[in-house]
Amino acid sequence: MVKKAIIPAAGYGTRSLPITKVIPKEMFPIGLKPAIQYVVEEASEAGIEQILIIVSRTKNVIVDYFDHSLELEAFLEKKNQAHLLAKEFIPKTQLYYTRQPYARGLGDAVHLGKAFIGNEPFAVLLPDDIVFGEGKPAIRQLIDTYMQYGHSAIGLNEVKEEDLHKYGVIKGEGLAENMYKITDMIEKPKTNPPSNLAVIGRYVFTPSLFSYLDRIKVKEGEEIQLTDAIKEMVATETCYGQVIEGRRFDIGTKEDYISLINMIHS
Repeated sequence: MVKKAIIPAAGYGTRSLPITKVIPKEMFPIGLKPAIQYVVEEASEAGIEQILIIVSRTKNVIVDYFDHSLELEAFLEKKNQAHLLAKEFIPKTQLYYTRQPYARGLGDAVHLGKAFIGNEPFAVLLPDDIVFGEGKPAIRQLIDTYMQYGHSAIGLNEVKEEDLHKYGVIKGEGLAENMYKITDMIEKPKTNPPSNLAVIGRYVFTPSLFSYLDRIKVKEGEEIQLTDAIKEMVATETCYGQVIEGRRFDIGTKEDYISLINMIHS
């Protein structure tokens, strides 16, 4: 069973500037909850017991949000408003934190979880992507695929051809409805995308992923990309791609963020 997850939350949020100079994208409000709470809840509902959140020194507000506020609790008790604490979210899932000292890419952020994961399969959830559906949580769908086949599984979304240049796009062999064996991955193809299947921010990996991350060689100042490790992985071992049931919103884009807000309030 997959019991551990990594949530990378240390990026600069450059797509959402200037607001991300002071408010982490992961804390953007969706209804009365921040985006990252939806992702933590999704992992918890899927059976994840331990989550490592990768933060930077400017993201301490994320750590504070998932903690008790003794001053607030004392104030509300004094004002006979302790009932308001029922709205506070303290997850049952065990949360751990570590800092990414430099913004060296998603691959580097995930690699920081190597000791935390050990020799276990694990999930990765990107808080940019919020997935809503009536069935199983998005990451649970991939966990079930891993449990059935024993190999890494990557979440996919069918995307319009004119938008494929924004995503990592897979090349794969169809195995069953919404299920593919990934044979290659192209990051943001400018022309001739290999399919209309884009990678979204949900993954379940075997611990072998770290061996591929270890091999990536980058020049000074370059980022370590998770896509590069996945490309190496699918060349030597089986990896599945699964179209996720549910509607995915990329809150790094204004259009998706506004659509999500409208859906929550409708």
